This record gives sequence, C-alpha cells and structure tokens, in this order.
Amino acid sequence: MKADIHPIYFPKAGVKCACGNSFTVGSTKEFIETEICAQCHPFYTKKEKVMDTLGRVQKFKDRAAKKIDKPKKVKKVREEKDNKATLIN
Repeated sequence: MKADIHPIYFPKAGVKCACGNSFTVGSTKEFIETEICAQCHPFYTKKEKVMDTLGRVQKFKDRAAKKIDKPKKVKKVREEKDNKATLIN
C-alpha cells in the first residue's frame, strides 16, 4: 500500500437521517446526513411516502385533474366537403 494517497477511514462515522434516526458506519467522511434511511424508506416500511421536491407531485396531480375534467374534442366534418363528394359521385 502506498503511503499518503489513501483517504482517512473513520470506523465509527455518524449518520443522521431526516426522520431523526442515527447510527454509525465505517466511512471516509466523519459525519453523513441523509434524507432517507432503512427506518423510513417505503420499501422497508411498506408504507407509501411521496418525496415531494418543489411541489412536483402537486403539479402532476393538478395536470391530471385538468385532463379528466376537460371534455374530449369532437372533430367536425365540414359539410361542404360532403356536398362536393355527393355531387361528384
């Protein structure tokens, strides 16, 4: 192993999650802050949790609601074309 090229290893690095959970791991950083951990991750807790960043989820729900409320456009057939078609035949 070469000297002075490897980062410092902290065997008891502290980790703190946004949910309030804290634990220790081995890392090259002395302290780590995370947004989600095994205690609050939806895969492990089997509970739905929506991570809303800048209101994107709400924007999507608003667009979906507008799309459902709007009636579909009906194509209008021009009567002139129908009249010309009958005259030619």
